[in-house]
Amino acid sequence: MLEEMQNRKILSELIDLLVKEDYSWAKYEEPTDNIKTFTLVYSEVEKGADNCVRKENGISTCTGISQTVKSTYKYTPLLIATCTGISQIVKMMLKVHPQSVDVHDIDNEQNILHMAIKHRRLAIFNILAKRKLTTSRLANRIDRYGNTILHHAADTGFYSVDAQWVSGPAFQLQEELRWMARVEKIMPPHYFMHRNNQGVTAKELFESKHSSLLTLAKGWIKETAQSCSTVAALVATVAYAAAFTVPGGNDNRGVPVLRHSPFFITFAISDTISLICSLTSLGTFLSILTSPFEYENFHHSLPFRLHLGFALLFFSLVATMLTFTATIVLLIHHQKTWTTSLIYVVAFLPVSVFGLTQFPLYDGFSQGFKYISKTIKKIKRSG
Repeated sequence: MLEEMQNRKILSELIDLLVKEDYSWAKYEEPTDNIKTFTLVYSEVEKGADNCVRKENGISTCTGISQTVKSTYKYTPLLIATCTGISQIVKMMLKVHPQSVDVHDIDNEQNILHMAIKHRRLAIFNILAKRKLTTSRLANRIDRYGNTILHHAADTGFYSVDAQWVSGPAFQLQEELRWMARVEKIMPPHYFMHRNNQGVTAKELFESKHSSLLTLAKGWIKETAQSCSTVAALVATVAYAAAFTVPGGNDNRGVPVLRHSPFFITFAISDTISLICSLTSLGTFLSILTSPFEYENFHHSLPFRLHLGFALLFFSLVATMLTFTATIVLLIHHQKTWTTSLIYVVAFLPVSVFGLTQFPLYDGFSQGFKYISKTIKKIKRSG
């Protein structure tokens, strides 16, 4: 841990030193021939190469058909840092050399904002968004191919959707729609219907690039909603049956015999919560199945309903297990101490195991609750 902190400190000092000595941005307006370039040369072995030998020095060599590939970059360090997502260099560069923000790629006429958007660099995008005047100027630029910043947000040529940290096609599509929404906020309104050199608007480009993801998202969310609705219906059935099967039975007047026990209150409350949550989650999942599966629905509505349904189903299952635990305790609480303690542990085991196995869904629950809280705050502000 200490070594890692020292390495970070050294790296930070090195970045500060190199950024102060970098003036490559000052010559970006010169003709292309005068721009300094660097070339990466590497040998690529085609598939099917054999006779790979690992030498003592740790280097492996393969005999087979190979070809040399050269890649020439005319980007300045600022643009390279933007493409690779090194926000620390970008932040320091803009602090030491504010003029460098106007640097653009000579060949494609793309500035730092274009680069950050098409490579999905959110941290760098946020750094630029704080500079409103600068961002407004950069957002007005159109590259050599007639693409606005919204076209770059719609394109996936420099970014793989599979690289997102979210799981599930529906949530991947939601992240792409959120990215489009972020870029729309800073783009000039008169560019929304702008067509690039191929005669395509940003919206049309987005739909063509994400059509396969939309198909996957439709199938995935339908299957998930159907499976979860089945589970929710089973939990609701169990909770409804438990309400009329009171542990300990009823007396001649139909009143529960163990109604004065504190565990009976636990049983009644947990069973009620289980029934309410399971029925609500069932209705939520059914509403997903009857919804139109268009792009705009995957931006807010469908993912929110899925998160809400997951959360309600989770709470209903936990409440069902607590109902089972309270029932066991009501029936055996007069037994010997060691027997009672052992049964308590066994009874609470399902709750513990279920909580640990469902912990990965915590992110989904938290996103759902955050969205609910934001919606409530907006309603209060508007009211």
